[in-house]
Amino acid sequence: MTDALTIIKSRTSANNFDPTHVMTAAEIEELVSYAQETPTSFNQQNWRIVAVSSADRKAALKAVAYGQAKVSDAAVCFVLVGIKDGYKELGRLVKPLLEAGAIDQAAYDGWIGMANGMYAENTQLQHDEAIRSASMVAMTLMLAAQDKGLVSGAMIGFDPAGVAKEVGLGANELPVMLVSVGRAAPGNWPRKPRRAVSEQLKIV
Repeated sequence: MTDALTIIKSRTSANNFDPTHVMTAAEIEELVSYAQETPTSFNQQNWRIVAVSSADRKAALKAVAYGQAKVSDAAVCFVLVGIKDGYKELGRLVKPLLEAGAIDQAAYDGWIGMANGMYAENTQLQHDEAIRSASMVAMTLMLAAQDKGLVSGAMIGFDPAGVAKEVGLGANELPVMLVSVGRAAPGNWPRKPRRAVSEQLKIV
């Protein structure tokens, strides 16, 4: 296992994947188990992942992702799905804390009430939160893949309606991005140059 800071500094976006590489269901599940540790607003966990790993389903997904080869060449292409009404699940998700005595009834009621007050009537915020959460999950997933000696490539180049239909998304779900994961093939670029910290940081 490599330390987290080295993983962050060594990860790069891959376009070339070994098409002979196969990941088992257990390996896929392990990566997603790390992604589950990603924080979300109110702990609503308003995301899910569809892992597309069979050759025929990857080919179908590739067709709605503008023919990008990394969709089908990678061992798996993850569809990161944002859930717009995830706040509705909070009662169930937070209840174990109440039952364990970690929070009292007043804290529980306040937690659920505040989330409902923030999201229930604000569809724009629901949409934005779904994208925020799924995007953060995608980064955790890619870092976990890097730690496992794999490479990853995130994509926003796809037909949203086509992807939604292909993986069977619900009315309150949206495809946020695709993330291909697998073993690297030759030809990937080195890490791209980064701006100077001084260009992107202001300390006040």
